[in-house]
Amino acid sequence: MTGHALRREADRPRIARGGGASTVQMITPDSGARDILNGFTDIPPGAGIPLHFHDCEESVLIVAGAALIEIEGAVHAAQAGDVCWIASGLQHRFSNPSPDMGLRIFWTYASAKATRTLVETGAVSRIAPAQG
Repeated sequence: MTGHALRREADRPRIARGGGASTVQMITPDSGARDILNGFTDIPPGAGIPLHFHDCEESVLIVAGAALIEIEGAVHAAQAGDVCWIASGLQHRFSNPSPDMGLRIFWTYASAKATRTLVETGAVSRIAPAQG
């Protein structure tokens, strides 16, 4: 392990999230990271990701477009350049209210072993696949 990594988005696989949303994981355990995960999620106009929560803190930067961020039932409007922090266990989701512009977010989890629990089904999954 070198203690650093440079990842290019074009070299990373795109993961379908449903409803047209997709994610590209950037820094993950296979890059050597032990304490964080991060990546991009793109949400098309009028779409959103399901209500969920994580087992660690999350920080999200709105890279492009506008977002509606629902956290524990409260809805907040955000735009490019805004950043939110979400504590572990808080139910949240991001949606794109625009009829014609995509939403791009950059997320960071405070754990390389972060999980996502879908509120509707209770399904729990690792954000990044287990390594080794």
